Amino acid sequence: MSVEVTETGLNLIPAGYKQTEVGVIPEDWEVKQLKDIFTLKNGFSFKGEFFSNKGPIVLTPGNFKLEGGLYFETRNIKRYIASYPKGYEFKKGDLVVVMTDLTPDCNILGKPAFIELEEQVLHNQRIGKITQLAKNWESRFLYYTLLSPVYLSKIKNAATGSTVRHTSPGTIASSWVPEPQKKEQTTIANALSDVDALISELEKLIAKKQAIKTATMQQLLTGRTRLPQFALREDGSKKSTKQSELGEIPEDWEVAPFGNTLAIRHGKNQKAVENPNGTVPIFATGGQIGWADQYLWNKPSVLIGRKGTIDKPRYSDNPFWTVDTLFYSEIKDCANPKFIFYKFCMIDWMQYNEASGVPSLNASTIENVLTSLPLKKEQTAIASILSDMDEEIQSLKQRLSKTRQIKQGMMQELLTGKTRLV
Repeated sequence: MSVEVTETGLNLIPAGYKQTEVGVIPEDWEVKQLKDIFTLKNGFSFKGEFFSNKGPIVLTPGNFKLEGGLYFETRNIKRYIASYPKGYEFKKGDLVVVMTDLTPDCNILGKPAFIELEEQVLHNQRIGKITQLAKNWESRFLYYTLLSPVYLSKIKNAATGSTVRHTSPGTIASSWVPEPQKKEQTTIANALSDVDALISELEKLIAKKQAIKTATMQQLLTGRTRLPQFALREDGSKKSTKQSELGEIPEDWEVAPFGNTLAIRHGKNQKAVENPNGTVPIFATGGQIGWADQYLWNKPSVLIGRKGTIDKPRYSDNPFWTVDTLFYSEIKDCANPKFIFYKFCMIDWMQYNEASGVPSLNASTIENVLTSLPLKKEQTAIASILSDMDEEIQSLKQRLSKTRQIKQGMMQELLTGKTRLV
């Protein structure tokens, strides 16, 4: 079946569609400026000297998620202990947008969120509250519209400031968006909400699995819990514990410096080996930064920052190159490399920081840190269990990433009318 099209300039518009300020949309859709859909209310300028760990939460740009919505953790919650004018308390279900962005790539600016907390949340400046929503608009559809790439790119392109980027109520109000009938808005919002519900469940499952893994690490890596095959003596009696420099450990474990299990090696400048067509990853403290055509080390290794990010060990069992700011390790035959990695993850490396400015470690400090060690056979068994848990978590993260990609594709189709559900 052929599709009838209309030629407009160099563009071909499918039958039943029209060209508008927001691109090609269905003929039975309208386009509106946001000022004709809602009113945006500014927040109150809460004073920094009254921020505390008590009182109601003050909503800040740091509470907004990249994918839309809000999150609240200990590190990003600000509370307020002083008085403030009436009318600056959110209600559950209020829709808000962020008008200031401190992220390096300006990826938060203009994004929306619903207030879903049961406790009191205060309306801070640089957060816009959507009020007087037009009766022919569904609030969830508006939420997804404010997450659309077309709208967000316009907000980003019109942003002011350099390090900290800003938008304004006027910029938001003057933005054009497509407007289907409310029945279709609801249908679209329902479809996208279903995907969001799946994303939320995956996020919760990942958090649960990570918490289980953390608890398992604390038990197995300290010997508080023994795997059945290592829990009994030859006569069948239960193994006991003993006191050590690190506290109580299993009777058949020992305390030793990491230097007994590995040698810390320095990374090197990567300029001479960089090759975009290479197959060897180049690692810095923040992760992979490129590819090389030769390796610095080709055996399983624990990597840890020499300068900068010193508290995020990583593991590699493939050939790699590390830059000067990232240590790698040569693991001795007496140790299981993955077990040593998990041991590294249990340590607060910032307490060994040796610089007042940029955090730094030196090789001898790492090698002299004491740890408790079972025999290699038990190390391998413990590492295998934790690796299986890591693989399960990674699989869930990949599924989450794929689901988010599906949602983005659905938004591009549904919010422009390219795909119709009614």
